[in-house]
Amino acid sequence: MTSRESAVKIAIFHDYFGAIGGGERLAIAMAKILDADIITTNADAVQRIDASVKVISLGQTISCPILKPISASFLFYLSDFSQYYDFFIFSGNWAHFAAHRHHPNMWYCNTPTRAFYDQYPNVIRKQNILKRLATLIWISIHRFFDQRSIRNVDNIVSSSENIKNRVMRFYRKNSTVIYPGIDVSRFHCIEYGNYWLSVNRLYPEKRIDLQIQAFRALPHENLLIAGGYAPGDHGSAYVRHLMQRLPPNVKLLGEVSEEILIDLYARCKALLCTAVDEDFGLTPLEAMASGKPVVAVDEGGFKETITANTGIRVPPVLQDLLHAIKAVGKDPSSYNNACILRAQEFDLTRFCQLLTAAVHASASSPVA
Repeated sequence: MTSRESAVKIAIFHDYFGAIGGGERLAIAMAKILDADIITTNADAVQRIDASVKVISLGQTISCPILKPISASFLFYLSDFSQYYDFFIFSGNWAHFAAHRHHPNMWYCNTPTRAFYDQYPNVIRKQNILKRLATLIWISIHRFFDQRSIRNVDNIVSSSENIKNRVMRFYRKNSTVIYPGIDVSRFHCIEYGNYWLSVNRLYPEKRIDLQIQAFRALPHENLLIAGGYAPGDHGSAYVRHLMQRLPPNVKLLGEVSEEILIDLYARCKALLCTAVDEDFGLTPLEAMASGKPVVAVDEGGFKETITANTGIRVPPVLQDLLHAIKAVGKDPSSYNNACILRAQEFDLTRFCQLLTAAVHASASSPVA
């Protein structure tokens, strides 16, 4: 049932559309399922995903890495669409700053802000003395207001059990798990080609350097890395670092269209995933829907999707990764049937049913 059919007008607040990743694609999928409008800041990239979705921009954020989330938080906090919609969904890390004016509401949480919580020690440790002081001040203040803002959220839906645990750990809030879905019918297998595929934003927490290190040790294998980064964020310096010593069998493709991405899945040998404690991860499911196995680090959401007959999970250690790549690469086609069956368990139809039910339950009886 769409919001139009139920006469419930829904708005989805989403942080911004810069680099296209799982969060951005998920926000658009929710908008289409619920016949909802999207309210965001930087909106340029929406057209590259789906031009049919109605988008309202609150204005551009400041491009500086520290000021970007602060400016986004202010834009959401100052916004007021309470007279135009009946229900509000927040998606991302900063959109929930609009919660104080927009009820009833629900936060579809892909993760609490990782720089504030589980990745906080790593973020601080990587800074020099001057940047460390600025980062400490920024995180301390913004985390305080983040905690206050969450009090205005009526209901929280987590994207995985991993995120449900983070929400309880850092916010002391219960949440319901609704796994994101993929449209399995869009994916297919053409061949098991001569390259491995990696699909992710080009950020340090994705451990792209570990992937490159592995394929430097496997000169007869090829790796294609699809994904980009948003201007002004921490990805730009990381990419410059990666490009300094890129082996000839590894290629950074940058951001690619949906059509090209589906074709890359269809022709690859297998998928490689190395993100640090991944929130959930749609890419393994997309690969499985294409009949392709997955080699992933044994962390986070990967533990909830990748089974023994759909790939191999290993510690984030080079030798373990190399062993898994060699093992899966011997006969990737043997995983085909199991991968497709596993992906079907996360089909978009199921996500649509559960999301719609959660929205209508929250709209009728929000929990403070």
